[in-house]
Amino acid sequence: MSERKDVITSFEDAGVLPGIRWAYLSATARVSVDYSEAAGHDATWVGITRFTLFRDRLDRVFACGRYAVREGADAELSLDVLHAELSERDIATLPRLAPDLVVRADLNGSPGWGWKGWRWLLASSAFGKLDELPWPQKSPTKQRVAQQPNPDPGQASLFDDFAAEEVPGLAELITATHQLDRETLVVAHSQDVDHDGRELVMGRARLNYGGGDAWYWRHDLLEVPPSESGRGSATKPAPTDPETVPDAPVKLRHSDMKEPRRRADGGGQ
Repeated sequence: MSERKDVITSFEDAGVLPGIRWAYLSATARVSVDYSEAAGHDATWVGITRFTLFRDRLDRVFACGRYAVREGADAELSLDVLHAELSERDIATLPRLAPDLVVRADLNGSPGWGWKGWRWLLASSAFGKLDELPWPQKSPTKQRVAQQPNPDPGQASLFDDFAAEEVPGLAELITATHQLDRETLVVAHSQDVDHDGRELVMGRARLNYGGGDAWYWRHDLLEVPPSESGRGSATKPAPTDPETVPDAPVKLRHSDMKEPRRRADGGGQ
């Protein structure tokens, strides 16, 4: 079985991919609502805001960081914190996952999440440019992740131009230099708020010096519809019909009522 198939199948079955999808769709929906060119928002605002909200939603759905479930905590109070500033649809579709399924696994200060022996980091992209992500221009951490060895020996690799007797030593040297504490993938995301365009992929980054493909493999995470089950209290499942969900305890903002959106792309972090 290829790494791609193994990762996607196991992550999907465990509920990890549904959690990632929910977090991304919640974040991009909020960006679309809040975006206003008249208020001075631009492509940079879209990219940074989406990255920040995506990170927050991942912590929520996987009960990490400030959303971690603590022993003895009041269940209703926990839900108030978990649901704060979420839309009715966000609450209705929030996947019901075990609070210890995923842990925070940051890498050199870059936000990361871990499941079993895997980690994923986030990378923001301009819309339509996911396959051209310039890893050499990214942070040293992202470059290090992209320098992990090719997972499929059947594919072409950077060792193809060397003599056979030189390859083992070179591979061992690079592996030792760039070995991480766990296999690390990247979840790349983009958004076009003008045309309601969304892109979300998970894959094995490939250090593309001189251009070329940015991935050894990648998978479109929006191919599968998000889960319609919700995570609520232990005794009362969350309703699946957004129309029947009670209002969340949120603050009203003037940005919730504003003129129609104008063009912006989402690049950035």
